[in-house]
Amino acid sequence: MRDFPLFPDQASTFATQVDQLYFFLVALSLLFAGVLPFVILYLIVRYHRSQKVDRSNPVDSNLKLELTWTLIPLALVMLVFFWGAFLYVQIRTVPDRTLDVYVIGKQWMWHVQHPNGKRENNELHVPVGQPVKLIMTSQDVIHSFYVPAFRVKQDVLPGRYTVMWFEASKPGEYHLFCAEYCGTEHSLMIGRVVALPLADYERWLATPGPVVLPDGTIDTGQPLVVSTPGDPMAAAGEGLFTSLGCAGCHAMAGGGVGPSLQGLYGATEKLADGATVVADENYLRESILNPNAKIVAGYAAVMPSYQGQISEDQLNQLIAYIKSLADTGN
Repeated sequence: MRDFPLFPDQASTFATQVDQLYFFLVALSLLFAGVLPFVILYLIVRYHRSQKVDRSNPVDSNLKLELTWTLIPLALVMLVFFWGAFLYVQIRTVPDRTLDVYVIGKQWMWHVQHPNGKRENNELHVPVGQPVKLIMTSQDVIHSFYVPAFRVKQDVLPGRYTVMWFEASKPGEYHLFCAEYCGTEHSLMIGRVVALPLADYERWLATPGPVVLPDGTIDTGQPLVVSTPGDPMAAAGEGLFTSLGCAGCHAMAGGGVGPSLQGLYGATEKLADGATVVADENYLRESILNPNAKIVAGYAAVMPSYQGQISEDQLNQLIAYIKSLADTGN
């Protein structure tokens, strides 16, 4: 049974807390579904009309008993609610400083690109002890990125970004699954997450290797991996930004046809209709693919759509470049 554990490893900072809540719920279920039915059965038999029980002084009410069976379950339910809510907020609140990794799901594989440009398919290498933020989207149908050992799962949707974060707590190799039925080969959409000590992760990240493209093919050109500090994803995005003509309208100093992108990511933008929006990854994505959806106040709706003109991979690079202009430290 050592090779077939009942539960996966506890390999993230969330794992122990999630398991504690789970076992508490199991214990409550056993209490209410496993013990109370036998108590009820005993009372049915004990006080059946065939039994010789003194019924000369029946009890109409018992306030203490009624308060007991009302307040104790209420307290248990509220405990579970606040415990679960606190844990949910903790899991969903991304720390300020994270390692951002872009993930593309497609039938039937996971494509990953790290900040320095290194790519991998159906594998995700992460450092131990450092928060990792996954920025994920799908090329086709709904997928779900699930790492049982980390106790984290997040749906991956076409046409938008979803975000998940975790912090690996110990080195090792852990299963990666797609937890949403996505077609005939759904069961083959598996992979592994490799958690490495920080020094080993940095060494792996800086080691050149073949460039794995989102379609699974190998680029025989020079690998886009560097050992010096920087963000080749942002560099590739800057190249796209220039080649697509974006720089002609979005002057960094302002005064262009379009708004400046300097410091845009994470800022609150005022729109032409008076509403405001936070410039997160989904806002940047929508502004590139459907620019007329939200018009920034003071600017005309003149930007063309790039829907169908750039790939998901290129879109990730453009967003990485725009985020680098904000210098948020993420």
